[in-house]
Amino acid sequence: MRRLNTPIEPIASTTRPAKAPQQVRAAARRRRAFAEVVLDALIILGAFVLAYALRYQVSWPQPFAALVREVATENVVSLAAFTPIAAALTLGLPALFALRGLYRLPRSASLLDHASIITGSVTTGIAVLIVVVFLYRPFFYSRLIFAFAGLLIITLLCMWRALLIAIRRWRWIQGRDRERVLVVGGSGLGRGVMAGLVAQPDMGYQLAGYLDDREPPITERRDGHFRYLGAIADLEERLRTTPVEQVIIALPFWEQHRLAALAATCTAAGVDLRVAPDLYDLSFDRVDVMNLSGIPLLGIRAVSLSGGNLVLKRAIELTLIVLASALVALLSALIALAIRLDSPGPVIFRQQRVGKDGKRFLCYKFRTMVVDAEARKAALLQHNEADGPLFKMKNDPRITRVGALLRRTSLDELPQLWNVVRGEMALVGPRPPTPDEAAQYEPWHHRRLRVTPGMTGLWQVLGRSATSFDEMVRLDIYYTEHWTPGLDLRILLQTIPVVLSRRGAF
Repeated sequence: MRRLNTPIEPIASTTRPAKAPQQVRAAARRRRAFAEVVLDALIILGAFVLAYALRYQVSWPQPFAALVREVATENVVSLAAFTPIAAALTLGLPALFALRGLYRLPRSASLLDHASIITGSVTTGIAVLIVVVFLYRPFFYSRLIFAFAGLLIITLLCMWRALLIAIRRWRWIQGRDRERVLVVGGSGLGRGVMAGLVAQPDMGYQLAGYLDDREPPITERRDGHFRYLGAIADLEERLRTTPVEQVIIALPFWEQHRLAALAATCTAAGVDLRVAPDLYDLSFDRVDVMNLSGIPLLGIRAVSLSGGNLVLKRAIELTLIVLASALVALLSALIALAIRLDSPGPVIFRQQRVGKDGKRFLCYKFRTMVVDAEARKAALLQHNEADGPLFKMKNDPRITRVGALLRRTSLDELPQLWNVVRGEMALVGPRPPTPDEAAQYEPWHHRRLRVTPGMTGLWQVLGRSATSFDEMVRLDIYYTEHWTPGLDLRILLQTIPVVLSRRGAF
């Protein structure tokens, strides 16, 4: 039997090549976005069915029954008759959400970011639908059902998004599903970025390490929070060998010429890129960005607390003080009695503070320390636990028993309401410094003195004594440049649980 000499061709392998990490991440994002779209569509459909029930099937008590009464019509309006409307909302609103970037929001976006897109999109969609429907068939559909549908869709979608954000942040705090971040730059700017990533696990990021041309000491390379991974030129290799979802470039201004090459490397690797500009001398919160033919122009943001905004803020705060005056008077009387019984000395402590534009004023507080507390401060400076010009000490021996309770609950600051009435302070604003503290300010710190100081503020609700001084100043500057009545209300409401939890108070 003759053997065939025909060469045998190799059998093609049925094993698929492994996908690149960036392809896996992109696929996971598409799956998450698709799941969100489907859930949003189901919620919208359910909200419309509920709106129909509220309009046609619920027996409303008076006086609401008169408002919901059906307009006389020869048509029998059934749920099936609303199928075109329900389909338009179920399919159209998610498309509108996508156009406005709801499904492209960063993982760290707040509920307010989601709610603003949802509210604007639903309002626009309902308005367009009303115009189209009533131009076509003006007497068939009830107008009220559109109002019910809009309110229910916004409410249910915002509730779903709030639950989603809460679950995500809980998982991030537990160390799950975080995006690994590689920082390029190990200078002061890079260190600040890394410290921020490590200090805020609820943002959903995990620091993988950093690259810098200056090699750190051996002991620092072993630091788990700031792990050194090599030189900046090694970025391409690190993106191949290290699982990273995002790169943050935090180079000093004299290294900015390397930005284009680093950005190209990240783009080729399919990794998200963020740039931290070296603008510490200006403070990030003071920067305003505009676009000129594709060229970003940076400017200094103006203080929003001026003119009519200042009048509105003052009117709101005085109204709140008048409404709470009876309760404040009763509580103040009880506190004054407790101070008298606890230790000798005056009930009210008066201290000179620096207010708006550097003007000094007498700030009033309930006395929480012994009478000679100021004289004993110099001997305790070596035990200061705060950075910058502040003085904080957890176990301060000058604090009285009643004073410790008042400080933990912030009730010692109730007399500052008189400073608010006199216009020297506000309910919300930057903390008023002492003259000694203000004398140690760096030039950019003085920007926080351009507005009236307050009893509470962003730094109190976000960290109180646990916040560094520079971060406190940046929060104050952000407040002065982004003030709205809603921001004041949110700070006042957040102050309550912070005070009750006693977080960072000493």
